[in-house]
Amino acid sequence: MPQIFARSANGITRFVLWGGVCTMLLVATAGTALLRSSFLTGVGEAAAQPVPFSHKHHVGQLGIDCRYCHNGVETSNSAGLPATEICMTCHSQLYTNAAMLAPIRTSLARSQPLHWQRVNSVPDFVYFNHSIHVNKGVACETCHGAVDDMPLMARAEPLSMEWCLGCHRDPEPNLRPPQDAFLMHWNPPEDIAKIRQSLVKLLDVHPETMTDCYVCHR
Repeated sequence: MPQIFARSANGITRFVLWGGVCTMLLVATAGTALLRSSFLTGVGEAAAQPVPFSHKHHVGQLGIDCRYCHNGVETSNSAGLPATEICMTCHSQLYTNAAMLAPIRTSLARSQPLHWQRVNSVPDFVYFNHSIHVNKGVACETCHGAVDDMPLMARAEPLSMEWCLGCHRDPEPNLRPPQDAFLMHWNPPEDIAKIRQSLVKLLDVHPETMTDCYVCHR
C-alpha cells in the first residue's frame, strides 16, 4: 500500500500542535498583562478637569482635610464632589482674578455646577460605600494613594475586582484606628499588629462574609 504522507508529516504536525499551544499561552499571558496594565486601568493618568485643582497644594501644602471638600465620605456611599460654594469660600478672597479660576466664578454666577471628571470609580454594577470603609478604619490613601503629592489627581490603584477582593479576604493590613483614616503618610505604632487584630473585633469586621457576591453586587 503506497504511503500517503511523507515521513516529515509527523514532525510538521507536532510543530503545528505545539506552536498552537504556545501561541494560545502567549495570547493568554499578553491578555492578562494588558488587563492589568495602566493602559486599561488608568493608573497614574491624570484626568482633564474644568479647573486644574492641585491636591498637592491644597492638601499637602495647605493641610486642608479631605472632609472639607468631600463632605459625604463619613455618612454616605458617595464621598461627594466639592460644590462651587466650597471653592469660593476661599477664592472669593484669594486669587479672585486668576484666569484658571474663571470656570469657578462663572459657575457661581450662573448657578451651574462644575462638571468634574471622576478619577476613581467602579462600574455601575458594583456597590461601593465610602462611609463603611472609613468608619471601619480603611484610610483614604489606601485606595486613593498619596494625593498630597499629586499636582493633578490620578488613579493610584486599579480598583479591580481582584484588587478589592485581596483586601476583603485579608483586611487587617489595611486597617488603622478610624480617627486616623484621613491622615496622610500615617506611621503605624510598633504594636500595630495587635491593634489591627483588636480592630477586627471592635469594628465588627467579618472577612468570612466579605467575599460574598451580594456585598458588592446588589
